[in-house]
Amino acid sequence: MSVWEAIQSKRAVRHFSDQPLSDEVIERILHAGRRAQSSKNTQPWDFIVVRDRERLEALSKTGAYLAPVARAQMCIAIVTPNVAPEDANWIAFDAGQCAAYMQLAAQELGVGSVIGAVHFPEEARGVLRLPADKRVDAVISFGYPAPSEQGPLRAGGRRPLAEMVHWETWQEKP
Repeated sequence: MSVWEAIQSKRAVRHFSDQPLSDEVIERILHAGRRAQSSKNTQPWDFIVVRDRERLEALSKTGAYLAPVARAQMCIAIVTPNVAPEDANWIAFDAGQCAAYMQLAAQELGVGSVIGAVHFPEEARGVLRLPADKRVDAVISFGYPAPSEQGPLRAGGRRPLAEMVHWETWQEKP
């Protein structure tokens, strides 16, 4: 599968089959995140791989929309440094690129995924036993898609390129 095919076919998968992910598949996904670009090559992330069912259940309660975590075969928490607000934007951007790389690698392997925001960081800190100088803002659920998630992609849902592209300045459109 080409990168473009992975981008075109990627969907948010929220329901997963019971088929476990092999260690080789998990390692490939983790390597994709490790290879993501980052500002000044700082690589400001660590990963916590969660496969324990009870811990997945507990982690799913740390965000308003994290129910897929409890249904996943695996979740990866992207852990970043707890920094001053003025430094947080680039770290969040880098973590987002890391998440995208992992999700595209998973897509190539036939593994579904969905990213979710942590809304209760102190609860997540406890579940993941994070040190004080670390934080987790996002987790990604992974697993082979359940049959209900394997139908054709729905048409639409994306704004046309002509609506979002500006040339040279905000005012200029083709």
